Amino acid sequence: MRRNAVRLLLAMLVALAAWLVAPGSPAQAAVPDSPAVTYTNPIAEKRADPHIFKHTDGYYYFTATVPEYDRIVLRRATTIQGLSTASEVTIWTKHSSGVMGAHIWAPEIHYIDGKWYVYFAAGSTSDVWAIRMYVLEGTGANPLTATWTEKGQITTTWESFSLDATTFVVNGVRYLAWAQRNPSEDNNTSLFIAKMANPWTIQGTPAELSQPTLSWETVGYKVNEGPALIQHGGKVFLTYSASATDANYCLGMLTASATADLTNPASWTKSSTPVFQTSAATSQYGPGHNSFTVSEDGKSDILVYHDRSYKDISGDPLNDPNRRTRVQKVYWKADGTPDFGIPVADGVTPQRFSSYNFADRFIRHWEYRAKIEANVSPLADSQFRVVSGLAGTGTVSLESTNFPGYYLRHKNFEVWVEKNDGTTAFASDASFYQRAGLADSAGVSYEAYNYAGRYIRHYDYLLYVQAASTTTAQADATFYAQ
Repeated sequence: MRRNAVRLLLAMLVALAAWLVAPGSPAQAAVPDSPAVTYTNPIAEKRADPHIFKHTDGYYYFTATVPEYDRIVLRRATTIQGLSTASEVTIWTKHSSGVMGAHIWAPEIHYIDGKWYVYFAAGSTSDVWAIRMYVLEGTGANPLTATWTEKGQITTTWESFSLDATTFVVNGVRYLAWAQRNPSEDNNTSLFIAKMANPWTIQGTPAELSQPTLSWETVGYKVNEGPALIQHGGKVFLTYSASATDANYCLGMLTASATADLTNPASWTKSSTPVFQTSAATSQYGPGHNSFTVSEDGKSDILVYHDRSYKDISGDPLNDPNRRTRVQKVYWKADGTPDFGIPVADGVTPQRFSSYNFADRFIRHWEYRAKIEANVSPLADSQFRVVSGLAGTGTVSLESTNFPGYYLRHKNFEVWVEKNDGTTAFASDASFYQRAGLADSAGVSYEAYNYAGRYIRHYDYLLYVQAASTTTAQADATFYAQ
């Protein structure tokens, strides 16, 4: 019996070794849980502090600050892109006198216990800077036609400048987070959190989570504001905006365990550098005051934010009306933390391409050479916009995200990222036919426009344009869009 067991074990080991070295049997990565999703930016012009909420009725609801600072508006659509052309309804207008009579800012819409709630900030006609937080309650299935009532001001520790209320549930507990001026501090606003007794009332003593102390939080003004929460992998991430609302505006982030006491400041760790900031390369300036939503298929997290398409502002940034709403996909690092990359260029949002047979490796450029690699940093090195082919005739070209105007192209059958020089030769070398994946139709393969039968493939982790006549080559030439 023992001898037979030994023979069986040896046979199994030999079979395993043969399988590991068998030619023509490349490993296959699983189809990604979060496939590619693309949008065309901007979603809405002259709409700042955007908030997009996906409801169970199949609609996305969108609200934002209007440049007149005088009303609260709502749109809805069944897709995020559809919000760009959806009709807009005013659900509430500022008071003609007294409180809630000026500076109507940063509305957010939420659905809680069968009713709609809008959180917003407002000043008074007697003092436009007496900014406080207020709540509206809406009754009705559709908030655009709901009956709205004012629930009043959210009372906090101090009667001081306060704004940007957001609410969320972690482990069954509902919280409110917001920005407020702490009278004992030499800054504009810090971040606070408290549990909620009901949708318009906090309970207990608020905890201060962060104050602006780092250099990138104190440019122009000392600001921590606009908190927004996203949960992933047992952790919670609270993004916030910092500095003045010009090109210096940027996002920071606090991180905590989802099982920790979120009202204990010690539970949170603060990022030492911005997690999202101006990108001159893509002409996006001052990205901030974000929120989060999810893609139509529910498989991708989406960052929603505003920025401007230019750096220089004449006068007070608050009087410049041209902040606009934008969206882009959030990617998750191997350690479970979010990677927001850079604010991408206007137009279609980029994608990433993972290898069919090396699941953790993505197409990227490094010193302009194209390769596949894991744990890509910066993220934008592995993001490409799939645009109409430079050569036309049904082709596509893959444009670098952080080097707009640079494309994946082949030369001497090696794949590089190079700037379009406007020549016919470049257009031909940078154009490809997008095919169903050679090794998996759920993936994608790119056939060279000017060399039929040659595809972008990896070999020793570098990208080439080569024939794909073997099983291994077909696997190497197959990628998943993410």
